[in-house]
Amino acid sequence: MKRMHIVVSGVVQGVAFRAWTVRTARAQGVTGWVRNLPDGRVEAVVEGKGPAVDAVTAWCRKGPPAATVTEIEAREEPYAGEFADFRILY
Repeated sequence: MKRMHIVVSGVVQGVAFRAWTVRTARAQGVTGWVRNLPDGRVEAVVEGKGPAVDAVTAWCRKGPPAATVTEIEAREEPYAGEFADFRILY
């Protein structure tokens, strides 16, 4: 099992990045959350099987069609198993 903390920069707010991340994460069967940050970036924590977490991380590198990702910070953290599903935090 694996956990990634991801922060995505670029044109990533106002382009349905969070909604697409939820859809992608649920399709991969991972848990965690995604949220907008006040500085215009998007942050996510993703937990689950390694290949599924890697797939969501890879998806975040490009994002939905209207997004322009300029940078992604992805760091692995200790798996905690603390989430029941994947959701948007407000």
